[in-house]
Amino acid sequence: MRTVKARGGRGVQHEYVRLVENCWEKGRRRQKVVANLGRKDVLAPHLDSLVRILGGEGNAGEWVRVGDVAHREVSGWGSLCVARALWRELGLEATLDRLGGRGGSGQWASLADRAFVLVAYRLCQPGSEHGLAGWLETDYVCDRQGKRWVPPWEEHGRVQVNLTWLQRWYRTLDELLKHKEEVEKDLYFGLRDLFSLEVEMVFYDLTSTYFEGEGPKGLAKHGYSRDGKPRNRQVLVGVVMVNGWPIAHHIFPGNVPDAQTVKGVLEDLERRFGLRRVVFVGDRGMVTTDNLAWLRQRGHGYLVGLQRRRREEIYRLIQSAQGPWQECPKPPGNKVDSPKTWVQEVAGEEPGVRVFVAMSQERLEYERGMREASMERTRVALEGLAKRVAQGMLRVPEKIGAAAARILSRNHGQRYYGWKLEVGEFRYFEHPNLEREKAYEGKYLIQTEEKGLGPVEAVQAYKDLSQVERAFRELKDVIEMRPIYHRNADRVRGHIFVAALAFLLERAMEKKLKASGLGLSPREALGALQTVHVVETEMGPQLKVGVNGGSGRARQVLAALGITKLDPPQQQA
Repeated sequence: MRTVKARGGRGVQHEYVRLVENCWEKGRRRQKVVANLGRKDVLAPHLDSLVRILGGEGNAGEWVRVGDVAHREVSGWGSLCVARALWRELGLEATLDRLGGRGGSGQWASLADRAFVLVAYRLCQPGSEHGLAGWLETDYVCDRQGKRWVPPWEEHGRVQVNLTWLQRWYRTLDELLKHKEEVEKDLYFGLRDLFSLEVEMVFYDLTSTYFEGEGPKGLAKHGYSRDGKPRNRQVLVGVVMVNGWPIAHHIFPGNVPDAQTVKGVLEDLERRFGLRRVVFVGDRGMVTTDNLAWLRQRGHGYLVGLQRRRREEIYRLIQSAQGPWQECPKPPGNKVDSPKTWVQEVAGEEPGVRVFVAMSQERLEYERGMREASMERTRVALEGLAKRVAQGMLRVPEKIGAAAARILSRNHGQRYYGWKLEVGEFRYFEHPNLEREKAYEGKYLIQTEEKGLGPVEAVQAYKDLSQVERAFRELKDVIEMRPIYHRNADRVRGHIFVAALAFLLERAMEKKLKASGLGLSPREALGALQTVHVVETEMGPQLKVGVNGGSGRARQVLAALGITKLDPPQQQA
């Protein structure tokens, strides 16, 4: 706020208070008048309250009236402003307008506007659809015409909002899901044109997310849980990424083996995106003889990791890695003393198959430490069992064998120790396969048939698969895709589609922040943007809406994302 002096009638001089905003024009700092608030002597009794509200203190929705002027602070505009800018830049608004229509008289709102609310909510303040109403109360969420979304509060037991209103948002999930294939197709071609996307390698991986309750029949199944919830039914989610962009996702029942999903995913990429030949990059669970033969038949390449313990030839390949190791360059920005990775190519056991053995210093230290800790815990338990047998507390051989089996089943003890019972004496010893276990430590193997791919490039491509794994962590933890409460299969698919679109916006933000050199994660950036607020000013019959500049960190984020216009859409009278 600033004051100016002016003479009124009869030569009396008064001070007037203005609300101004600092801005830059042609390289010079200027102050733009947002509102003239009135005479200082009239405002004086209320200035403390006014400053408190404009400074971000007090409760959202609190009004301060000063004569004919009233002010209210509404939080949460910064994150929404960024989300809408990215939503439009990626072409999602235009795509949904084409597919779902712009709305009109008698309609609630366009599909694009409704879908944006759900996606922005999932990005800015993840929660269930029941929590959407609370977010709309505290954040300035409006459509393109400037009309705010206002939740109708009604108490219905656990649900605190009007049920008809809530059902409209559930139906929005259904409507959005109908256009999933077209949205992903438009998104891919838009990214290809906007960022010169070159599709040479397609990265694919699977994760699971669990249900609270029974979940929908046919989709919710018991299977291998990556969430550590084996008792909960689950659904599988496969994500396809190209150049760090998630371009498609697929939903499978929770009991489908990883390898059985590969063919359908690649056929979908061929059909929708017209990809004739790609190098498929997948994790160890994708490798089967049938899958590799199918990839060759379709003309695709592959680069996959190999499971170390389930294939007998792996130990032979590791032993054959006796030649010189080639050090992999560190990614830009890594510290000088960061862990190193080495690689060398070894002769494959099939014609045309190339195998790279990579050795990671970080992985070696981790796996060696885990093995030593496991061995020590197992040794202590076996020593205790030996003492019990020596003291006559256990005499029956079957019970001694059962106790040893229980001990070795924990901490992978069967890999490191064996045991014998001789004349009532229990003896344990290091397993003959221990040397093999030590040889595995720190190493992973990559298989391909790409002739022009060097060892270092192969390692880098396989490391890039970790982007998909990080995508899963963000989908499930940051975007809070889990747990899922829906009992309808299509609602589950719609719920996951919204989370995937929110992750897409977050990935776009991350790429822009990294390109600008601003060392903030998307989560940190969204936190800084919470200091950007919409300020509504009621001046007599008029309602004026302005935006404060936010903190210095928020302004850095906005500059990094290339966002200069902060004003929300204005509702037409």
